[in-house]
Parts: sequence; structure tokens; C-alpha cells
Amino acid sequence: MKGYTMGRRERKNLTRILVALVLFAVIFIVDKVVVLGEVFGGPYGWLFPFALYLAVYLLIGYDVLWRAARNIVRGQVLDENFLMCVATLGAFALAIFRGVTGQEIEGFDEACAVLLFYQVGEFFQSYATGRSRSSISALMDIRPDSANVKRGERVETVDPSEVQVGEIIVVNPGEKVPLDGCVVSGASSLDTKALTGESLPREVAAGGEVISGCVNLVSQLEVRVEKPFYDSTVSKILDLVENAAEQKSHAENFITKFARYYTPAVVLIAAALAVIPSLITGAWSEWVYRALSFLVVSCPCALVISIPLSFFAGIGAASRYGILIKGSNYLEKFNSAGIFVFDKTGTLTRGNFAVTQVTPAKDREEILRLAAIAESDSSHPIAASIVACYGKTPEKGYSLTNIAGEGVMAQRGEDVILCGNEKLMQSRNIPFTAPSGVGTVVYVARGGRFVGSVLVSDQPKEESREVISALNGMGCKTVMLTGDNEAIASQVAKDLGVGEYKASLLPQNKVEEVEKLLAEKPARQALCFVGDGINDAPVLMRADIGIAMGGIGSDAAIEASDIVLMQDDLRGLPLAKRIAGKTMKIVLENILFSLAVKAIILILSALGITNMWFAVFGDVGVAVLAILNAMRVNGKYLLGKKKPAPTAGK
Repeated sequence: MKGYTMGRRERKNLTRILVALVLFAVIFIVDKVVVLGEVFGGPYGWLFPFALYLAVYLLIGYDVLWRAARNIVRGQVLDENFLMCVATLGAFALAIFRGVTGQEIEGFDEACAVLLFYQVGEFFQSYATGRSRSSISALMDIRPDSANVKRGERVETVDPSEVQVGEIIVVNPGEKVPLDGCVVSGASSLDTKALTGESLPREVAAGGEVISGCVNLVSQLEVRVEKPFYDSTVSKILDLVENAAEQKSHAENFITKFARYYTPAVVLIAAALAVIPSLITGAWSEWVYRALSFLVVSCPCALVISIPLSFFAGIGAASRYGILIKGSNYLEKFNSAGIFVFDKTGTLTRGNFAVTQVTPAKDREEILRLAAIAESDSSHPIAASIVACYGKTPEKGYSLTNIAGEGVMAQRGEDVILCGNEKLMQSRNIPFTAPSGVGTVVYVARGGRFVGSVLVSDQPKEESREVISALNGMGCKTVMLTGDNEAIASQVAKDLGVGEYKASLLPQNKVEEVEKLLAEKPARQALCFVGDGINDAPVLMRADIGIAMGGIGSDAAIEASDIVLMQDDLRGLPLAKRIAGKTMKIVLENILFSLAVKAIILILSALGITNMWFAVFGDVGVAVLAILNAMRVNGKYLLGKKKPAPTAGK
């Protein structure tokens, strides 16, 4: 991912801060050496330092004054801008009072310092937010500007939303694919990095699927549009990212409510601190100064800024690896994930069936030939794997009859081929021998005599064992739910190290099993369901956290989920859990550190032990340290040594 580059507004603000900082440093040093209030002498000597410091104050704080005034007009009084204005203008007023009454001038420099370092803190916040946002900005760059659509003999450039399903669009080298579709002409390489985080380009040719948001790298493609723009991959991802900030975590909601009551409370306490002791002692100058220091340190910036920033940084860090988290509440909840429930086909396994055994081996070619004849017209993945394994064009001329729940009968004259499960053999009273391997068995008979069997298996993904091991190592419970039979489920669970499994489940049975696990789990523990198919959508919605495989996953599964793995790489699960854990650790650190330091300095300020310089650290210093701590979430993480080949997706 490219590094973050400051925008024009940020550069301008940084320049203003640096200029103000230099001017303040020069004036402050000269003031301490020669005492600016005594340069001209007389009762109005204080006007000289007042004018110099006021120029710096207005340079660095005009926008804060404007925001405070605007918010007061709108009825939003008690915010950090208001606190800064009251504290700094109060310090100026106090310094003027001391100058008029002939006392030692104190307050001009501190008022400038408060606003100056407040702006430094705001700049750090802006920079940290921008750096975190740059992790997500690559996703926002995938929005296509236009589409080249073929209409008659012409190619028209139109808005992607105007293209109809079934129309042909032309995608030139260097252009983004504007809509989901199927390649009808051409071959090229697609850069899918913005969508999946995968650095290797993906090769496509005629008949291959393409998804919107990819960049065409090599040569022109003609694509038949299969989805309208509002239903395309790019549109859904953009909607997901743009709405992520609306889903707030418990910590963020707590800080928002805390600030709502905290700020008015400290303003009342500061007012009481200024008035009550002054009425008793008559030392108005001293107690007003303490109250102003109290106001400065009480500003909740460190919490209000750093907590949302920590979550935003966590979401940004995850997005760099193609892990889309739909809100900070899901990131927070994922940290407590203790049960991971997996669908099998397409999630733990490839979902691509392959022939793994033909019995007896000496008749392999003949068995595959007969099975391919019977399965030649079927679109079922198992049938397709048999035809693919045969590798030749099956003989024609056979009439094919589907026998519900059993298999297929192929007949040409007296030649009858039966191809199906054990029920088919039993219903025809054909003795058969079951193979020793685990998988789906297709039995083949000809002329009423058993010929042999074909074992078809779904291959586990190469990272599945590694991911299950990692989750088990984190103390998480792993469960597999599948519609496959007991033998297949048992073998897959054993091979991958899955703790528990349930076999022979219908979609509604998966929901029931998840309900049982939810009822049994500890209250503070979250249950995650990981799936990819349209039949997984109900379970994804019922789980505490639904996780969809984004590349090959169905639209329904992606929409029903809370987290999307755009790379279809399960290694995103332990990675996301590490990111969530680090995020929550930093959030807790910032809350405890900010509250502890502020509490100490608030007490010291009220007692008059510290001055406004300590108050500046209690506000701005703590905020800057909290922001820098939040930026640690954006550190580098390791997805895995091997990366799977990119896949097209819906």
C-alpha cells in the first residue's frame, strides 16, 4: 500500500502551526530575558506583550474561536472549542487585569501555549486519521468513472449506472472494470489488489468472470454485463466501507455519553472553584487562574479523539489485507470471539470436486468412459469432475434418464449403463463392492453387472489446517457443520484438526446447531460463523459475528455477514483476531492513561500546586500520546507465508 501523503489543507495547517510556534518561541524567550512588560514602562507597559502575544493567539486560534462561536449559535455549547476559548480568553483577561492593577503580568504566554499545543494535537489527530484512512482509500478508488458500452456499431461512454444487464462493455488496458460480467472476447490480466489485497494479477479469458473494481492491465476485453451497477461488487463494497463508521463500538458509545455529562460537570466545578474560594479569601486572581488551569486539563480530547481513532486504525489495518469489517462494534466483538463455526464446502474445502480413486485400478479407463457417458449431460460438480477426469469426448447416441435420488441410466439399444449411488445398485439387485477411501462414491454397472466405482472428493484448502491450528492455539473452539455424510465429515475434521463436527445437516439444521452453541457458550464470548454459500445466509445472520468468503462467496452471504474475507483466504481469521486484540488493548491503555493523568493534574490544579503549563500537558500532551499510541494499530501484520491464487468472485 502506498504511504500516506498530506493534503493541501493539512500542509497549510502545518505551515501555520510552525510559523506560530517560531513566533511564540521568539517572543517567549525575549520576554523571559528582557521582560517585555517593562520595555516601555509606565502603567500601560503591559500593552506591548499583549499585542505581540495576541497576534500569535489570533494566528493559531482564529479557527477555534470561530468554531466555538458558531457552535454556540447552533446550541452546541459545551465542546472542546468552548473549553479552549473560555480557558485562553480567561487567561488573557486575567493577564490584562494583573497589568492594569500593576501586578506581575502572567497569562499571555500560557494562553497562547494552550491554543498552540491544542492545534498540534488536532494536527496529530488529522494526520493519524488520514494515515488510517489511506488504508481504506484504496477501496474507495475502485469506483469506476464511466463504462464503454457497445451499442450497434458505436462504442458509447456512459455512466456505469446507465448500462443494462446483457449489454457488452469494452474495457481497455489501464481502465477499471465498471460492472460485474463474463468475458466474451479477449484475454488479459487483472489487478485485483484494491479488492482483495492480493498482489499477483489474475488471468482471464473468454468465458471467465470479472468483477467490478479490478484494473485491466494488458489488452482489451469485451464483457457481457451480468449485474446492474447498484448490485455490482464495487457498489456493495463502497456502501460497506462508507457505512462502517456508523456501527460504533461499546467503548465509543461510552466515551460519547461520558463526554456529554463530563464536560458540563467540569465547567460547573471550574466556576465553583473560581468563585467560592475567592469570596472567602478575596484572592480572585489566584483562584480564577486555578479554575482556568482546571478547565484546560479537563478537556476530554484524549478520549474523544483517540478511542474512535484506534478503532478506525484497526479497521484500516484489516482492510490492507482484504479483510472488510463493517463497523467498530464488530471489531470490538471479534476480540472476544471464542467459538468459530465453519461451513465445509467452499470454506474449509475448495468446493472443487476431483476424482481421487477408481476401483479396480486395472479397469480405470473403461470405468471412467462408462461413467462419463452417463454423466455427460449433467451440470452437477461431481458429474463434471468425472467427465473432466476422463479427458475425452464421451460417446453420443445414448438416451439419458435421471433416476431421482439414485443416479442416471444411459441406454442405447440393448446396452444399458447405470451410474449412481448404492441405492441405484440395490434397487437393481446388483452386487457391488464399496471402495475403502472417504468421499462421494459413484458406482458403475453395465448390462446388470457391477463394473467398478469412482471416488470423488472435495479437497481441503491449503491454509485450512494452518488456520484451525492457529485458532485452537488461541484457545478458541472450532466446529464444522456440513451436509456431507458422517464418514466424509469425520475424515475432514480429523485431517484439519477441527474440534467438533456435525454431519448430514440441511440448511435449517445448521441454524439449529448454531442456536444450541449460542445457548451453551459463556455470555461474554462471541460465536463466529464462517461460510460462503447462499444457504449460509441465515446462519451468518444468527451468529454473533458472521464472516463471509468474499471472492467466491454469494451476494446473500456477503450482505448477511459482518466481516468479509475478500481474498477467500482463511488466514484472515487469526490475523483479524490479532488486529482486534491489539486494537482493544490500545483502547484500554488510552482510557486508563488519559483518565489517570487528567485526574492527577485536575487535583493538583485545584490545589494550586501546578500551573497552566502542566494543564497544557494534561490536555494536549495526553491527547498526543494517546493518538500516537492509537497509530500503533496500523503496524505490519503477517497474513501467511503462502498466498492463494486469486479467484474471481461474485
